[in-house]
Amino acid sequence: MPEYRATEYLRLSYSMDRENESDSITNQKKLIEDFLKGHPEIELVSEHVDDGYSGILFDRPQFQAMMQDIREGKINCVIVKDLSRLGREYIETGRYLRQIFPAYGVRFIAITDGIDTAHENNGDDLNISLKTILNDAYCHDISVKTRSALLTKRKNGDFVGACPIYGYQKSKENHNQLIVDSFAAKVVQDIFRKKIDGYSAAKIAESLNQSGILSPLAYKESRGLPHPSGGFTDKEKTKWSATTIIRILKDETYTGTLVQGRQTTYNHKVKDLVEKPSAEWIRTENAHEPIIRRQDYDLVQKILGLDTRTAPNGNKVYLFSGILICGSCGARMTRKTVPYKNGKYFYYYCPTGKKNGCTHPVMLREQDLTDCITESLKAHIGNVVSLEELLRDISEEQVNQELVAEYKARLMENEEQLASLTRFQSTLYENFVTGLLDKEEYKSLKNSYHADISRLKEAASKLREEMDAVKGSSHDRLRWIQHFKRFSGMEEIDRRAVIALIQSIRVLEKDDLQITFRYQMEYQAVVERLSAHAAAPLPGQNTRGKEAV
Repeated sequence: MPEYRATEYLRLSYSMDRENESDSITNQKKLIEDFLKGHPEIELVSEHVDDGYSGILFDRPQFQAMMQDIREGKINCVIVKDLSRLGREYIETGRYLRQIFPAYGVRFIAITDGIDTAHENNGDDLNISLKTILNDAYCHDISVKTRSALLTKRKNGDFVGACPIYGYQKSKENHNQLIVDSFAAKVVQDIFRKKIDGYSAAKIAESLNQSGILSPLAYKESRGLPHPSGGFTDKEKTKWSATTIIRILKDETYTGTLVQGRQTTYNHKVKDLVEKPSAEWIRTENAHEPIIRRQDYDLVQKILGLDTRTAPNGNKVYLFSGILICGSCGARMTRKTVPYKNGKYFYYYCPTGKKNGCTHPVMLREQDLTDCITESLKAHIGNVVSLEELLRDISEEQVNQELVAEYKARLMENEEQLASLTRFQSTLYENFVTGLLDKEEYKSLKNSYHADISRLKEAASKLREEMDAVKGSSHDRLRWIQHFKRFSGMEEIDRRAVIALIQSIRVLEKDDLQITFRYQMEYQAVVERLSAHAAAPLPGQNTRGKEAV
């Protein structure tokens, strides 16, 4: 009866080993079979195959199954083609060879490396250590090369993920190119449309579930498309949820911009994913066909940034939810329904109130507010349209030069403030060490300077982007005007128009509202530039009363 009951362990990684024909599963198996012909003391009783698994980690399914067989006493010998089949990570591979296998009385054989722990000279620590170090170094080298190759592909606008987002699939001709999945794309468009119209994420999910629309995961499974295999509950697999809706609404990929490299790992040994700062993401515009227009995507991001509420048992968000602010205390105003005779009316009020510190709370009827905003919005849209007509008579080059000069001056001011803050920040530690600052003062000032510096850097980045846009074509520079013109024929305002065109409404008095329109900086910049070329007052100049722009 043979002394050893053996298993042949065969492994091939997804990418590292496939170019080497000698490492194929078939060749590994044949090599072991040939080896066993000269070892009658060993009986092959099983095989364990991990095809498509890296040697860095040891949570491979068949490796774990093999270890279970060892613990149950079913096998007492493990045979591999070479040491790298067992594992490529130096420390963990060594632990199995020096501690775990000996503890269970397991003989380990790596044929081409000449390692056999049944023979003292063939299983010496030095030989094993050298080979595991080389295997570890090989993994590191492959990891660096793989990361570099993926980075190049991402920068070239190639999609390198395994699973495209809902609404897209990989092209059959080019797996690095996303193409639109027509059915799923219509669902995505419907999700964005409902959000712009004021529906909450929960209500959108409920509507899709009631309509029998499969969730993204269930849809991909039904079509046999690649999809994430883990991390989802049974409910998330079969049902739409508010979380899924929000994830779709926030994904810029739907605009045709490919966003990759959002996550990374610390190194080739630690596979836990960590989020990267958004500034380090790789973004490629016009990488594929868009499903959602850029202006609609941007509008939805603004909506998501607001503190919005839906009516009790309602489907939609209130018309002014999230943008109506008490001019006295800054609190977001609340909508309330009041029964009145045979009907009811609605009004907005400051939830803080005098008892809680608001010095001048105001109550405002919703209908009065709606009438006022409608009037002001129509007037502002008219002003914007008039600006476009006036711009046709002005030299674009001249206006551009003046705008660029203004941006440069603002950037210079920003850089001076940044240099000053950085200089002060650099002296903090010295002042702490010398006793000029105690620990709490040091930490407080350090955090404060850090926040201010981050804010200035972000502002500088935005200024540079705006300056680059000014240097671009007239169409790009005045795209915000088209944003307003889309609503020029409107008779009644709706949630879409309010969110798209208004940033905030401050209620100072019942008849005194301060409206801040979107693209206000661009609007004022054009007005100021045109004022140098016009004798008559321009639209929006010296605006007082209900519309403060």
